Amino acid sequence: MNTTNITVLLPAGRLPLEVMARALKLSREHDLTVYLTNEQNLRLLDVPEAKAEEIRQEFSSLGMQLKAPGRFPLPRVCIGQGNCKLGRTDPQEIAGRMVARFAGREIRPKLKIGVSACIFSCSGATVKDIGVVATKKGFDLYVGGKGGVHPRPGRRVLKEVSEERLLQAVQEVVDFHQARTPKKQRMARLIDDPDFPYPEAV
Repeated sequence: MNTTNITVLLPAGRLPLEVMARALKLSREHDLTVYLTNEQNLRLLDVPEAKAEEIRQEFSSLGMQLKAPGRFPLPRVCIGQGNCKLGRTDPQEIAGRMVARFAGREIRPKLKIGVSACIFSCSGATVKDIGVVATKKGFDLYVGGKGGVHPRPGRRVLKEVSEERLLQAVQEVVDFHQARTPKKQRMARLIDDPDFPYPEAV
């Protein structure tokens, strides 16, 4: 039997109760495994191909988006202000504004984004392609980080800037990635390009 996986996107890692209930129902009906991904999404494993479209529609009917090529990646976030005494901001709000800024645009694959509400960077923002870290005086922006076999920290290119300046810079960096990426590419391959918009660490 041919199978596939279906990933339900969970903004800021929040899992609505109705989505949780639907995942439980479908998993019992079709003997599926539920996996919570590193990027804070919900994935159903070993979905029979014959049932895949029906299951996708079940989640779409709840207003949920599914992972698909070209879609702007949901940032991975920490729990943030209000739930952590160290949090300087609500990373869910920052991530939401970032996603809204790219609504309707097709994005080249491989970008990973993190938003952390304090300098401890629990969401791994400093090792993402694009990382946002809230500080006492504003936001720091990191670019070019990655994990994997040859991990590297991101380069801090902006320090203690306003939210609007931060979002503008994120757009500039994503636009550069789009212009220099034919298919898919991590940001780490681009930050030493002489035309990269933020070549210097701060």
